Amino acid sequence: MDQQTVDRLRERLETERGEVRRQLDDLGARRDAEGIEDPELDEGFADAGQAAAERANLLTLVRSLRDTLRDVEQALDRMVAGTYGICERCGQPIPDERLEALPAARLCMTCKRQRGSR
Repeated sequence: MDQQTVDRLRERLETERGEVRRQLDDLGARRDAEGIEDPELDEGFADAGQAAAERANLLTLVRSLRDTLRDVEQALDRMVAGTYGICERCGQPIPDERLEALPAARLCMTCKRQRGSR
């Protein structure tokens, strides 16, 4: 992979990291020394069942955003370490097309398929 491609993918990952962080902030997820905490919800809901459902939905979304943020940050770390674009399972290069589609990819398609079938 050439340096221009790596630079372009780094920019995309940094943009995505910023967007995910903003979304977490907008949802009320707080940052502290240990990372992002669960969001605070208004306990003033009239319907306790609705409040519980809203909390469950919000926590699911926050967990998904946290996972995305972790994947993006790990991809950026791999760029710094010089291991970006190398499959974590088999050690072979991940095709540029896959990284263009999913810049935070950790596995080549062969290993992803094998992992997904288990």
